[in-house]
Amino acid sequence: MSISFSTSDFCDAHKDDHSGAFRVMPPVFKDYGGCPVFAGQIVTVRCHEDNTLVKQILEQEPGEGRVLVVDGAGALSRALVGGNIAAAAARNGWAGVLVNGAVRDVAELRTASLGIRALALIPMPTSRAGQGVRDVSLAVQGCIIRPSEWLYADEDGVVVSDVPLHAIS
Repeated sequence: MSISFSTSDFCDAHKDDHSGAFRVMPPVFKDYGGCPVFAGQIVTVRCHEDNTLVKQILEQEPGEGRVLVVDGAGALSRALVGGNIAAAAARNGWAGVLVNGAVRDVAELRTASLGIRALALIPMPTSRAGQGVRDVSLAVQGCIIRPSEWLYADEDGVVVSDVPLHAIS
């Protein structure tokens, strides 16, 4: 699914919206994926230094153009997404992944047909202890993100909305 949009245009249209339905993520996420522009309905995961659930979702579930938002609590000591998981996510039809934490294998991430935003790179792999929760509301870098909302990312930034901001056909 290809969606044409501009986060700047969305911000122009919503600059006086103080309802909380439209949020702009702080400019702390770097682009590491093969698709710098991506959008989709949100699936959420909260985990800390354990990507068991992230791996399971991206490798086993059809993405259907969705975006996985991973709240790793901003921890930068272990990567929550790497090249193998990104390749599987792209094969399974995920539009993107936003990680409030670190990722690794940057050369592989760049070749994946997937949008990937994260705080930083770290070569250290994650542990797998089977921890984490999915489909919960998150507070990521001061921004509330709920499952089934919409995330839009382009060269200008990342925005979240409780309703789609593009025409759905």
